[in-house]
Order: sequence, then C-alpha cells, then structure tokens
Amino acid sequence: MKRLIQPPLASLLICMAATHAYAEAQRINRGHDPFFQISKAISDCPVPLGPLETEQEWLDDSHYRIERGNSCWVEGRCRLSNAYLYDAEIADAVQRRLANINYATHWREQSTLWLTLQRRFIYVQGCVAPGFDKQTFLAELAKTADADRVIDDTTSDPHAASLPYKTLADPDKPVIDPGN
Repeated sequence: MKRLIQPPLASLLICMAATHAYAEAQRINRGHDPFFQISKAISDCPVPLGPLETEQEWLDDSHYRIERGNSCWVEGRCRLSNAYLYDAEIADAVQRRLANINYATHWREQSTLWLTLQRRFIYVQGCVAPGFDKQTFLAELAKTADADRVIDDTTSDPHAASLPYKTLADPDKPVIDPGN
C-alpha cells in the first residue's frame, strides 16, 4: 500500500515544482507602469518587452526603483512623494499631446510605436520610417505635462539583428545602444 501512495505524491511534487518555476519566470507588469501602443504603420515591427519583468528582476530592481521614485520629491522637483505616481496622469496627457502634434509631425502614418511611462520618463520604443523627423517628434512629445524626459529607443530597421530595446519575442537578448 505504501508503494502505491508514493508515485502520486511524487507526481504532485513535480507538478508543484514546475508550477513554481513557471511562476518565477512569468513576466508581468509588477509596477503597473503604463504601457501602450500608439501607432501601427510599419509592419513586422518587433513588440517591445515594455515594463514586463520576472519576480527576480522586480526584486533586483526594487531598491533602485524606490530610490529613483523618491529622489524627485526629496530634491524638491516633484509635488508628489514618488515620481511613479505621475505616470497615470502623464498617460492621459500624452494622448492629448499626440493628437495635437500629429498634424505637424505625421507620426501616426510613419511609425509603429509603443510608450512606457516610468517615473515621469516616456520611453518611446518601436519602428519609424526612414526619413521620419524623429527629433521634432521627440521634442514635441517632451512638452507633455509633467514629463521629465523622453527616451528614444526606436529603429528604422525592424529586421535588424540587434534592436535598441528588449522584445517580447526574445526578452533576454542584449540590446544595442539603448536610449536610456
């Protein structure tokens, strides 16, 4: 009888260990940072990883994230006690800003882009058409209310061997020359 109980118990333990290993490696937006796509004009543009991270990556970055978030308030540059508290409001403001600057920059027709908002920084990731006036677009985007900085992680070659941002398809692949 004892022998019949052991294999099911062993199977249960193996399943539990596999589930735990999967949960450890699962990437989710643990900081609830706004992340959204704003344009779709360039086909085959690799989807950025955005703010998705494993539990271990979250833990490794936690001290630095707390320090970065609070330093804005400690230095007297922010009215709120943590720079990450601005991100939801900036997400709303950036939508209005994008609608306002499309006529002048034509970003919607010449790009496939995603934005990640973290501690008042706007990370622009994705693909732009060759010849797109990226500098004007980024300068106009930087005028978004409460945004502190715009970081350019874009490429004009969606099929490049290396990109300036991590992708959802290959999150562990090293990036080249990231804007941040």
